[in-house]
Amino acid sequence: MAAVQLHQLQYFAAVAETRHFTRAAARVHVAQPSLSQQIRALERELGAELFHRARGHITLTDAGEALLPLAQRILADAETARREVQEVAQLRRGRVRIGATPSLCASLVPDVLRDFHDRFPGVDLVVHEDGSQDLVRVLAAGELDLALIITPLPGQAPALAATELLREDLVVVSAPSSAPARSGRIRIEDLRDQPMVMFRRGYDLREFTTSACRAAGFDPVFTVEGGEMDAVLGFVRAGLGLAVIPSMVAARSGLRVTPFAPPGLHRTIAVAHRKDVEPPRAARELRSVLREHLRSAAREQTLPSSTWLLDG
Repeated sequence: MAAVQLHQLQYFAAVAETRHFTRAAARVHVAQPSLSQQIRALERELGAELFHRARGHITLTDAGEALLPLAQRILADAETARREVQEVAQLRRGRVRIGATPSLCASLVPDVLRDFHDRFPGVDLVVHEDGSQDLVRVLAAGELDLALIITPLPGQAPALAATELLREDLVVVSAPSSAPARSGRIRIEDLRDQPMVMFRRGYDLREFTTSACRAAGFDPVFTVEGGEMDAVLGFVRAGLGLAVIPSMVAARSGLRVTPFAPPGLHRTIAVAHRKDVEPPRAARELRSVLREHLRSAAREQTLPSSTWLLDG
């Protein structure tokens, strides 16, 4: 047995409201015989006549009276659904869930989100700030649409696709009152026995710094450890030690910045998503805005000590 069709309810409501088959057909833009045929099909499906049909006089039966408010509500809900979906499809509404590392939330992400919000003010932005390994886990679980992470991806992330965007220099920051390095640059070896401020465990920057120091044959000395980005910058500003941070963060920090001597230290920033699910349109648009922002910054040379990795 065929189910009740939405267009049948539309035709029924039009007849009920106009009390006339021909005028109802004109309202819904169908031929009058087609409308009458669909009303008959609806009555067969429901097992009851909906109209008393007298020449020039159409009235609702009891069954029709009972159906009319229900049909009007269903049609109103269908129109609301159509408008809601259309608004999302046209990005008048929607939501993007993006993850980013704390250092990127303190540097790149605010400008990109501002550009996106200016273009799509009706789309809600939900930011999840965490280390790359945790972001990979949350993204793989479907709780994020996109994530800005540091590559390479950990081995447990085969379900993710990542596009490398930017290679960024890491630099050493110290209190503004500290003396500059004599050569203007610093070597990893120069950090031996230097008091350092260190991020909490789970930060990519902690792994970069400790791995580089150990590769140079020593373990770094921490005066303070366990901080988030803002705390680490505050500890350095207070003169508690040096820290290794990304150049984009350093440029905004107000601290003394010393680059590493070649070959230096670098990290690669990528945007990742799940391989098995295409990101929603709002997330794809955010990814495009991110790329446009980086291209513009590369052309204008406003990204400190960074290399744009995508062509075009």
